[in-house]
Amino acid sequence: MCYDALTRDESCGAHFRVEYQTPEGEPLRNDEKFAFTSAWEWSGLGQEPILHKEPLHFEYVTPTVRSYK
Repeated sequence: MCYDALTRDESCGAHFRVEYQTPEGEPLRNDEKFAFTSAWEWSGLGQEPILHKEPLHFEYVTPTVRSYK
């Protein structure tokens, strides 16, 4: 989960990053670039993990910014 959070240039759900927020402190999403589910495969000691992505398709709901106010 931590590796995934560090590779995302956005704040979304559990992946809140201080550098990706509005001046009011709300998260900034990037659904165009990060609308996928991810799984990281361990590839051995000293090796970078391998990212596996599956695109998300929304039929009934639209992703929105979560408000923490």
